Amino acid sequence: MENQKRLKRNIIMITDGDAAARGTVEEVARRIGGRCISRSSGNPTPLTGERIVALIKKAQHDPVLVMFDDNGDTQMGKGEEALYYVATHPDIHVLGAIAVASKTKGALGVKVDVCIDRYGRKVNRPVNKNGFVEAGSEAYIIGDTVDVLNMLHIPVIVGIGDIGKMKGRDETCVGCPVTMAAVQFILRKNGYSLKNSRNWKNS
Repeated sequence: MENQKRLKRNIIMITDGDAAARGTVEEVARRIGGRCISRSSGNPTPLTGERIVALIKKAQHDPVLVMFDDNGDTQMGKGEEALYYVATHPDIHVLGAIAVASKTKGALGVKVDVCIDRYGRKVNRPVNKNGFVEAGSEAYIIGDTVDVLNMLHIPVIVGIGDIGKMKGRDETCVGCPVTMAAVQFILRKNGYSLKNSRNWKNS
């Protein structure tokens, strides 16, 4: 059993996959010493869940950041189908998910553990696509690829605005601080600690 547990790959799921998200997620993975499945990016997600799992297994080391995107589909689209497959695969251990807000109408949304606004502040209220805090009594995210998270047992879910954007607040040229903060929050909740300036290790 112990050997089987060690074989599982540790991943963070991100519900956005456009070009801006890809550049940001790649940069965050580089900064934390992790890996990014760049081929998982696209509108909608271009790969099946089975193919994404195969790519995760080929990644040199953990944590592995993976993108999923429904491209505005309020039903269970390609992104959510792939996400569900990956999250429930026996060889995958999900550290957490980053639920990304969008302007999608008709989506149910998902309750999250915390939201991080465009200024990097942790809040217990919803944030919108631009990372602004909205009215509400609990942390909640509305997005086109987040409803499926309600069907899964995800240990940590962090809500943020549009990855790599938020009107310049999360661009790679400024260090993508919002996405970085979300990833770091998930890693800390899973017992990872910063051993040096770039690499996170599971303690």
